[in-house]
Amino acid sequence: MERAQQGPRARYREQTRAEIKNLALRQLTEGGGGALALTRIAKEMGLSGPALYRYFASRDDLLSALIRDAYDDAAAAMARAAARSARGSRGGRARLHDLAAAYRAWAIAEPHRYLLIQGGPVPGYVAPADTLERARAVLGPFLPLFAAGNPGPAVAGTVEEMTAWLAADETVGAWVARYAPDAVGPDAEAGEAGNVVRAGQTGAVVEAGAVGEPEADGRDGEARAGGVDRAASALAGAVLAWTQLHGSVSLEVAGQFAGMAHRGGTLLGAHMELLADAFGLE
Repeated sequence: MERAQQGPRARYREQTRAEIKNLALRQLTEGGGGALALTRIAKEMGLSGPALYRYFASRDDLLSALIRDAYDDAAAAMARAAARSARGSRGGRARLHDLAAAYRAWAIAEPHRYLLIQGGPVPGYVAPADTLERARAVLGPFLPLFAAGNPGPAVAGTVEEMTAWLAADETVGAWVARYAPDAVGPDAEAGEAGNVVRAGQTGAVVEAGAVGEPEADGRDGEARAGGVDRAASALAGAVLAWTQLHGSVSLEVAGQFAGMAHRGGTLLGAHMELLADAFGLE
């Protein structure tokens, strides 16, 4: 509907930007991030250099657009997988495997876009700040799975460090609240979760900048059921899942498993089983 309401000039601009991005992706396929060159793209399109800069101000501007698109597509794929997996009575362990398989499937289907956001840095390029939220959206569906877990001794140190992270960075609490609101208590809506921080190891929730005793609102017991800080468990699990996914999937996408007997999906499944065991997922 929105596109239908655009004028001819706006539609032409959108189409030209899309064509530029497609050519840029082809360059990435051929030579990686360092091969991206606006002058080559302009030549292929029959445009002058200055004309191309009307659509993207610089190479970094174009790279940022490609990175945003890749994160958004990956996040959409993960959201769809989470919605499918949540249907029925599948437990946390099975849902973890579903999400891991969806992450791997997107990476294999879009290897060069995957490597753009998860591969080595492009020399001289600094990603814009808004890519952080997009990266978190890819991992967000993992948070509620691990919020419901019971982390064991093997991951206790990571859970403790995530508790400190929650206390130090209010945006992390907002991220958890957006995807696993039960982990931070019933009063921490996604829109106000940025004002919530954790006080040390007590699991208390206080307003940012406030000093005093934890409020007796029932949240502490809910978000620390069984003595487990649910938000810290959610974060620890999501971060550990990301490291396992990144390692296994990146090696596979880069072709490092060539000549070896195992399948990438089998190896990734074994990693997820170990992670599910560590967090007591059923």
